[in-house]
Amino acid sequence: MNPLTEALAARFEEIAPGLLEIYKDLHRNPELSMEEHRSAGIAADYIEGLGYEVTRGVGITGVVGVLRNGEGPTVMLRGDMDALPMPEDTGLPYSSRVPGVAHSCGHDLHMAWLMGAARVLAEARDAWSGTVLVVFQPGEEVAQGAAAMVADWDQAGLPQADVVLGQHVMVGPAGTVSYRPGVILSAGDSLQVTLHGRGAHGSQPQNSVDPVVMAASTVLRLQTVVSREVSPLDSAVLTIGSLQAGTKENIIPEEATIKLNMRTYDEGVREHMLGAVKRICCAEADASAAPKPPEFTTLSRYPLTDNDPEATARVVEAFRSQFGESRVYETKPAAASEDFSEFGRAWGVPYVFWFVGGTDPDTYEQHRREGRLKDIPSNHSPRFAPVLDPTLRTGLEAMLGAASAWLCAPARTGNPGGGTP
Repeated sequence: MNPLTEALAARFEEIAPGLLEIYKDLHRNPELSMEEHRSAGIAADYIEGLGYEVTRGVGITGVVGVLRNGEGPTVMLRGDMDALPMPEDTGLPYSSRVPGVAHSCGHDLHMAWLMGAARVLAEARDAWSGTVLVVFQPGEEVAQGAAAMVADWDQAGLPQADVVLGQHVMVGPAGTVSYRPGVILSAGDSLQVTLHGRGAHGSQPQNSVDPVVMAASTVLRLQTVVSREVSPLDSAVLTIGSLQAGTKENIIPEEATIKLNMRTYDEGVREHMLGAVKRICCAEADASAAPKPPEFTTLSRYPLTDNDPEATARVVEAFRSQFGESRVYETKPAAASEDFSEFGRAWGVPYVFWFVGGTDPDTYEQHRREGRLKDIPSNHSPRFAPVLDPTLRTGLEAMLGAASAWLCAPARTGNPGGGTP
């Protein structure tokens, strides 16, 4: 343990009921990306009551709390707030009350973790030294929130961090944490491609340039980008999630729209795939004698989450001290994407992102033995529902443990985010 997790242990039974009520309230009342007004208000009021200097409306709905406690490094703890545009099917007594909106990625739990950590830090100031930034971020699900907060940061007069820390609840045995130095999450690019044709009556296809056929050929050819243009030693994903064209069976439409998503782990692979997508779409349009080239619109872009190795080593040391070897393990890179790294990238400081398991351990082990881990409802499933015991406590211990590597330790010369001696 460390001074911060010791402080948590001394008061966990006192603070846990309130955090669980906040979590359930947030779960019942989810809000979409960049519209998290109620959630942001709950977070801001909570940390303001703890004595933080609170700035609201950073990046539209983002909230930043600053707690200064003597000399030392400035450590940022980040949690996201937004929900997903999807129904919930968990059967929980605190299920979403908002039709078509659900906290199916666990951001409500992230908020509860961050509020709990903020309370411990405020009440145990004799256990640490430095400055803490608690950041409630909007719009992670649309890759807008972190960039919006960074854009507002200096104008809001907020200090920049020496190190940025964040975590995410994922499928994994509850009570465990997993980490990875280097790339832990993929880069994500979502594009919309509009293919232009010439409309005609369905009985007279010779008068048309059929965008449906053009789109069908394009989709098939795009499937070869990963299988034929990316080395088998590299990992990448290209998914066409939407193909839309036409309104009636006897009308050849004017255009077709494809929406696709890419995940990559290397900037060179990413650039090649983006170029391949444009090359193939333009070539298919030329082959169809399209009246004009395709139009490409970027829907979202997530950078790689590439953990600083030295900072990660400090976090892992704290985790092993807190949890022991059996509850801490190195994970493989995940195909999910995050905008968390925007903060560290903008300021040129190290960042570390890790995962907290949220699956009942017995359920996880049974599925593992039977080779059915993919059957466990994961993030973005309408049935995703992290078990709260011990996940709430584990997330608090992980966040405070990671922060302690900077706030409770003497400055380390040459180490990332070491702060001022």
